[in-house]
Amino acid sequence: MERRTRQRSAIWLAFEGAARPLGPRETLDLAQKEVPNLGMATVYRNIKALVSEGKLRVVELPGSPDRYEVAGKDHHHHFHCRSCDGVFEVETCQGDFDAITPTGFRLEDHEVTLYGLCPGCVA
Repeated sequence: MERRTRQRSAIWLAFEGAARPLGPRETLDLAQKEVPNLGMATVYRNIKALVSEGKLRVVELPGSPDRYEVAGKDHHHHFHCRSCDGVFEVETCQGDFDAITPTGFRLEDHEVTLYGLCPGCVA
């Protein structure tokens, strides 16, 4: 059963407002704008609950800690900024991965991560 608290609402609003995957520290920083005394343990506990309820999904990037994003979005990929460590959504998928799947293999899913610099870091 979902418990509605100011802390949980602030955490949820952080994800909705960011419109990109967030790590726990980013979530805390954004949610503290609504609830200044919010703690990291509360963020972790609520992220775990939101994932188990299917409201958030885990974004796994090789060599990086997990990030989380609002669940239920259409298939998409991610861009990882090498400077600020931010992760951003790439709205489309360009690949015909069936065409490059080795003969005899059955493709079930794919994930593509682009790496580079975000606009804020390029400037």
